[in-house]
Amino acid sequence: MKAYFGRRYRLSASHRLHAGSLTPEQNRNVYGKCNNPHGHGHNYTIEVLVGGPVAAETGMVINLVDLDRLVHNEVLNRFDHANLNHDPLFAFAVPTTENLCRAVFRLLKIKLLPRELEYVRVEETENNFFQCFDDGLSTSPKPA
Repeated sequence: MKAYFGRRYRLSASHRLHAGSLTPEQNRNVYGKCNNPHGHGHNYTIEVLVGGPVAAETGMVINLVDLDRLVHNEVLNRFDHANLNHDPLFAFAVPTTENLCRAVFRLLKIKLLPRELEYVRVEETENNFFQCFDDGLSTSPKPA
């Protein structure tokens, strides 16, 4: 029988939504105030759900200390208090929260094996959230 363990994390980061393939006017029309040349920031909540069998020895799907260590090393240390536009993962992709969610999913997926990363959810504001599930495609951390 499969069981699930979820954990939430918080980070603060900034970004500017701007596509190099669009004109300045098109960028303003598509991204509105999020295209501000100085960027803007968010206090993100990232939710990670891990699934797998419950280990007979420990009674757990995953040890929360191990999950915390992994998320801190791969995600929080990388993105917390950072400008997402400067991260190599967004060198060829607009650092939308959709792409941040995809990047977090891909950064964690391989490291969690043999357990399964069921989903990553990123809350950008109290009204906006983004969620990624495994699509069986590339595990490369590139968001685009």
